[in-house]
Amino acid sequence: MTSLAERGVRAVLLDIEGTTTPIAFVHDVLFPYARRHLRRHLETASESAELAEAASLLASEHTRDAGSDDPPPPWSAASPDDLRRSVEQYAIWLMDRDRKSQGLKLLQGQIWEQGYRSGELRGQVFHDVAQRLRRWRAERLDIAIYSSGSTLAQRRLFESLPEGDLTPLIAGFFDTAVGPKTSPASYIEICHALGRKPHEMLFVSDVTAELEAARHAGLHVLLSMRPGNLPQHDAANYEVINWE
Repeated sequence: MTSLAERGVRAVLLDIEGTTTPIAFVHDVLFPYARRHLRRHLETASESAELAEAASLLASEHTRDAGSDDPPPPWSAASPDDLRRSVEQYAIWLMDRDRKSQGLKLLQGQIWEQGYRSGELRGQVFHDVAQRLRRWRAERLDIAIYSSGSTLAQRRLFESLPEGDLTPLIAGFFDTAVGPKTSPASYIEICHALGRKPHEMLFVSDVTAELEAARHAGLHVLLSMRPGNLPQHDAANYEVINWE
C-alpha cells in the first residue's frame, strides 16, 4: 500500500464504531448503559442547560416524526413532569429504532459523561489504535474523529482508555452537527474546520456509504475491516487499511 505521505495525506479522519472501537462495546456496553440510566439522568439533571438543549432538539425531531407512518409517543411540555416523561418515552422510541438522532446522541453523551466521571464506564479501542495514533502524530499527521455519537461522548471515550488519555493526539472531534456522514458536504465542512484541503485528508470507516460520500468530496478513503463489523456488499471497491 502506498504510504500516506506519498499520497499527499496530511490529516487522518477516523470513524469510531467498527474502526477504532469494537461495535460490541457500543451496542453491548454504551447503549444499554444509557437506557438503564435514562430516567435517573432526567430526574437529577432536570435543571441543567445541557439537558434543556437535548430536550429542545428532541422536541423539534418529534414534530417531524409525528407526521410519519410510524408516529412516536405523544409529546407534552405542559409541566416539567410531562416534559421529562415525553423526553424519556421518545428517547426510548428512538433507541428501539436505532435512530441517528442528534438530540438522542446528545442525551446519551450526557449520560455516558456521568458514567465516565464515576468510573462505571471506561473507553475501549482495538489493541492497535493507540500505537497507530502515536505513530501518525510522530509523522506530523493531524488526527480527527467523526462519529454519529456526540463530541462529548467521543472525548470521554478517548480520555478514559486503559492505554491512557489519547485526546492530546486528536486535533478535532466532529459529530453529525456538521451534517450526515453520507453527505459529501459534511466532509468539506470538516476539511474547512481543520484547515485542510480535501486531497490532504484520509477518511477511515467501516461503512462504504460514508466512504463514498467522503471520496465524492475529494478525500482519500480506506475501509476498516474489524471483527464484528457488518459486511459491506461493495467492499471490493475499497482499499482496506492495514492497522498493524
